[in-house]
Amino acid sequence: MFANKVVLITGASSGIGADTAVEFSKLDAKLVLTGRNKENLEKTAQKCEDVSPRKLRPVSVIADIVNETDVEKLLEETINHFGQLDVLVNNAGILGLGSIEVTSLDQYDRIMNTNVRGPYYLTMLATPHLIKSKGNIVNVSSVAGIRSFANFLAYCISKAALDQFTRCVSLELASKGVRVNAVNPGVIETGIHLRGGVSEEDYAVYLEKCKETHAIGRTGTTKEVADAIIFLASEGASNITGVTMPVDGGRHAMCPR
Repeated sequence: MFANKVVLITGASSGIGADTAVEFSKLDAKLVLTGRNKENLEKTAQKCEDVSPRKLRPVSVIADIVNETDVEKLLEETINHFGQLDVLVNNAGILGLGSIEVTSLDQYDRIMNTNVRGPYYLTMLATPHLIKSKGNIVNVSSVAGIRSFANFLAYCISKAALDQFTRCVSLELASKGVRVNAVNPGVIETGIHLRGGVSEEDYAVYLEKCKETHAIGRTGTTKEVADAIIFLASEGASNITGVTMPVDGGRHAMCPR
């Protein structure tokens, strides 16, 4: 399905990004993976090589999406190595707790720079290459971009912005043959909540509550999100652009709890 297609995935050292890389590898894609953790990124690359039909090893680039020089280097290495780019998956993101009373400007800037500014700049640099290949973009947003949650203020703002970014860029690039979509996962057990400041005790309570707040009665898996990303990146979605697709077990449709 993706033979001879070059796919660039950010935040590929863990969670949704890592599983998405593995699933693309199964479909014979040529991959460029980026993340901040070298050891974890290499583990992902090895898993990809193991499942690749042609045993293709991804190109791994250590980069921080908030660093402009890193983003420029990432795109440059992708084109220098493969000469093309067909799919961009803007997956890298962070979460943070906090209400309007306690969310500092530093936290706000950190979240917005990672979740919005980084994808913005990488997409800007990637666009000429995607126009050339008639490729597409899949942004990894969140159910928090669709509906509101207390005490995740900056995160919710960032994902709402990413959704609007998706729609706007889809209109700008549609006539040039480039599709732009997003997936909006619900709760996926990736560790992002723990890295965002949620305690292990509170997280356990939160996961139990998810059985009630998600219509299908459970949290989602990284593979379920990866499958949706691959669908949107595939020819099967050739008439789909500007979509923000919930992959959230019905969380977006549930009454607030």
